[in-house]
Amino acid sequence: MKHRELVAIIDFGAQYNQLIARRVRESGVYCEVFHHDTPWTEIVARRPQAIILTGGPASVYAPGAPRVDPAVFEAGIPVLGICYGMQLMAYMLGGVVGEGRHGEYGGAVLELVGSSPLLEGFAPAQRVWMSHGDLVEKPPPGFDVLARTANTPVAVMADATRGLYGVQFHPEVAHTPGGRKLLANFLLGIAGCRGDWTVSSFIEDSVTEIAARVGDGRAVAALSGGVDSAVAATLVARAIGERLTCIFVRHGLLREGEDAEVVRTFQGRQGMRLVVVDAEERFLRALKGVADPERKRKIIGETFIRVFEEEASRLGQVDFLVQGTIYPDVIESGHQGASLIKTHHNVGGLPECFGLVLIEPLRELFKDEVRRVGAELGLPPALLERHPFPGPGLAVRILGPITRKRLAVLRAADRIVTEEVKGAGWYGHLWQAFAVLLPVRSVGVMGDRRSYGQVVAVRAVQSEDAMTADWARLPHELLERISARLVNEVREVTRVVYDITPKPPATIEWE
Repeated sequence: MKHRELVAIIDFGAQYNQLIARRVRESGVYCEVFHHDTPWTEIVARRPQAIILTGGPASVYAPGAPRVDPAVFEAGIPVLGICYGMQLMAYMLGGVVGEGRHGEYGGAVLELVGSSPLLEGFAPAQRVWMSHGDLVEKPPPGFDVLARTANTPVAVMADATRGLYGVQFHPEVAHTPGGRKLLANFLLGIAGCRGDWTVSSFIEDSVTEIAARVGDGRAVAALSGGVDSAVAATLVARAIGERLTCIFVRHGLLREGEDAEVVRTFQGRQGMRLVVVDAEERFLRALKGVADPERKRKIIGETFIRVFEEEASRLGQVDFLVQGTIYPDVIESGHQGASLIKTHHNVGGLPECFGLVLIEPLRELFKDEVRRVGAELGLPPALLERHPFPGPGLAVRILGPITRKRLAVLRAADRIVTEEVKGAGWYGHLWQAFAVLLPVRSVGVMGDRRSYGQVVAVRAVQSEDAMTADWARLPHELLERISARLVNEVREVTRVVYDITPKPPATIEWE
């Protein structure tokens, strides 16, 4: 998509790289994350307004440590190096980087020793968040030292003449109170970004681009009833109108009552044409006996696409398929040299002989941005505020093989979890809350008799964008009600456990 201005974030494997992107966008500036191996010619061809070099786990002296093209520092484009990005800047431009005697991990007090537009609004002493071993001992020629901490003599450095800046701390995390201000100072003040990337401008640009791309053609939208697919379909409908047909596949992997809710919500909405396809037998047959989660995702992705192709052929000449792929899907599925976490069915599950051209209007957005776009497009709050639901549905919340009986057990369990979380007023405070059916059985006692049933795990997390998440500290009384209802109302369940693992190291979904 063509944007008014771009900030290029060059990633060196930082755990916070996507958080940096979110903070930049919060300043109203569009940005994209590029792997450090991306050729500089490819990046500069996009005419970035500014460059941000992320942190990373490497040492600049380590064999094979990631680098950038030296042209980055000679292009006349403002550059901000964060943590490893600052160390790399210092190392490549003639400064001295050494191994910290103590390192800094956690909070530190930043003491200003110089002035700069980068630090405008900063107090003389301010808390920041550090996470580094190596440090810059001496800045490169032409750089001024602007701040230090007790253990870091060069915590902020700048060569204002060349527009090169470095900070050893992490301005993108909430533990650095002035971090958002610093990023805004760099983006809007130093780099001169206009900050005009808004939801309205995104919709305007998207509609124009989609209309031009589709031309007189026709498209089908993969509509699941979730937030992402609903927003994507509505956006494309605004661009091409009645030449979009939404296809909802009853694959048997949705939650209780969800099929009817999807049809009720979208049938006839804003002139959208909705086609409902009953393919439950087909999906369950394809998944029979499959336990490996990656195989599940790929099977579901390919089956989805085949169904869409067949339905598209019945509609006549259709050239495009609309999908609700969002940025975290792309990141976790591996891109530009990034590691694969798990294949999202709408990214890695596409077959090689796929016959339709993809339109993914939300591919560059985080979930909260998708919700804002949906609100601007007039979608109902009840839909937009709904917790994320994985594309493969309950298939990745049933560990092990999928059967109709296990699906029925999980649907009943999931309904109870949702009802109790909503009833306790917690739903709006959580990113997701759901049940997982485990592939183990456990001994219990019911009515003075031995029972041997299934185990359900309850997962509830809080997050801003699903790139990181923490387990929710639900009240014990709420957990007690959930557990009691699960074992009393779902006959097959004899034990309930609560997942207290953050992301990372775990993912939000169990598969």
